[in-house]
Amino acid sequence: MAKQNIPNDRSDAGKRNSRKRYYTYRKVNKKNSLRSPEPKESVRVAFLGGMNEIGKNMTVYEYKDDMFIVDCGIAFPGDELPGVDLVIPDFTYIEKNADKMRGLIITHGHEDHIGGIAYLLKKVNVPIYATKLTIGLIKGKLKEHNILESAKLVEIKPHDNITLGAFNIELIHVNHSIPDAVGLAVRCPAGILIHTGDFKIDTTPVDGDMIDLTRFAEYGKKGVLALFQDSTNAERPGYTMSEKTVGESFANLFRKAGRRRIVVATFASNIHRVQQIIDVAQQLKRKVAVVGRSLENLVQVGEELGYLNVPENILINIDNIKNFEDENLVIITTGSQGEPMSALTKMAFGEHRKVIASPNDYVIISATPIPGNEKMVGNVVNELMKRGIEVIYEKMYEVHVSGHACQEELKLMMGIVKPRFFIPVHGEQKHLQKHALLAQSMGFSKDNIYVGTIGDHIEISEDGIKYIDTVPSGEIYVDGIGVGDVGNIVLNDRKHLSQDGLIIVVATINTSTGEIESGPDIVSRGFVYVRESEELMNSARELACGVIKETYDSRYHDWNSVKSKLRDEISHLMYEKTKRSPMILPILMEI
Repeated sequence: MAKQNIPNDRSDAGKRNSRKRYYTYRKVNKKNSLRSPEPKESVRVAFLGGMNEIGKNMTVYEYKDDMFIVDCGIAFPGDELPGVDLVIPDFTYIEKNADKMRGLIITHGHEDHIGGIAYLLKKVNVPIYATKLTIGLIKGKLKEHNILESAKLVEIKPHDNITLGAFNIELIHVNHSIPDAVGLAVRCPAGILIHTGDFKIDTTPVDGDMIDLTRFAEYGKKGVLALFQDSTNAERPGYTMSEKTVGESFANLFRKAGRRRIVVATFASNIHRVQQIIDVAQQLKRKVAVVGRSLENLVQVGEELGYLNVPENILINIDNIKNFEDENLVIITTGSQGEPMSALTKMAFGEHRKVIASPNDYVIISATPIPGNEKMVGNVVNELMKRGIEVIYEKMYEVHVSGHACQEELKLMMGIVKPRFFIPVHGEQKHLQKHALLAQSMGFSKDNIYVGTIGDHIEISEDGIKYIDTVPSGEIYVDGIGVGDVGNIVLNDRKHLSQDGLIIVVATINTSTGEIESGPDIVSRGFVYVRESEELMNSARELACGVIKETYDSRYHDWNSVKSKLRDEISHLMYEKTKRSPMILPILMEI
């Protein structure tokens, strides 16, 4: 092959070409100097969850008429949502743009990323792209809702490229507290966006597959328009410890347990933790029983798909634990957050039907309480200790490590990706703000950092980040099989009832004469004990009688006026006598 003759810039030809190129550039600029610069291509992003909150992660990426979704999770209700089972995102914006939705990509299999999928598919049946284990966990949820057959599930793996309209998305392997977690490199005409998902940098992961920092760095060299990075641990300095340290702690603690039965409570989704418990149990020749529906499902799916290496005959059914001595048993259970209906909580309070806690138990809580759950976890620990059980839950024992990156790992990721713009995601306001300050310490300008909130709809281009508007977003409550039928009014009523109780006023009225034929009877629930408050009840009865006679008109039958007056007067009386305001419920019947 003939060698190409390429002019060197130091040669005369090179100089002439350089000058020619320079002057051409100057001429073009001069010619167009009065024209306004052409607008840069832009991409839009809508945050439907995971911003200013923990959980319920959901983000929509948009370029012209093409959209795709990243994650669709749930949040678990706190004490301020009595009776609510789950909280899911508001899908209004997705329903409105259903014809533009090209797919849903899931970063990993935790509830705060997959828990809302079944509810979304009932509204908009978009194709779902996820890794092998994540697909396995999603299938279980869709089966519960009887929509598995109609779902479009596409299994993907790291390094795969997915084309969704104008978007091309590459999956990049990351470390997290569940296998098969991925980050995303989103390519579109506006530029490259990196969405890390939940991640940490674990150099000695349990599955032996370290985060693909090289691929993130390669995109950094190409030029990244914006980085969307997990903020969960943005307040914590240093590095997150490796998951392998937990396995070493288990080995030491299991030996310390001696002849006692070992009970380990952990997150139901932490398959690496379950694997390490099984490994240590095998070394000590103990059998393993699993308690808790979500944990049982994870073990089944993990074993079927090859993510759990379970030696033959080591797993036993929880019904068979009575056939083994305590020194030969390890029980893995849910309830590491002190959830009221979890297996560990039922054991602590003596309510579990299959596992009876005894002083010969050795309990390890392999989790850190999520903010707000400290009191519930403390109650469980206290109850277990009252039974004479030794409980290991302190940080010094290293029985739990986080699945999220701490400050030094976050800085490292920012440093290799080198984005033009930085957007902290997945966290409460304090996490997002701390993450933004961390970015500033790395040299990012304030103008190139966007701290958003749920519902924000933004536009990103080389020119900057621009807030467009607010899209429908927020919380939809799932109560039993009802979705969205519990709103603020119902919740306020529940809170009112839980705090002050209920007074029911029952009366029967003759429609012809307007006379009270029966009652009024006063029924109290959760307010005062009637037998000890006869004087108060008699006062209420007399007052109700007077209000009905004064207000009821047999010609017009204006029930609303009578009920409203009853509520006002009885409520005023109760507050005057007790300084409490029970809910007043009038029931008037006509004969």
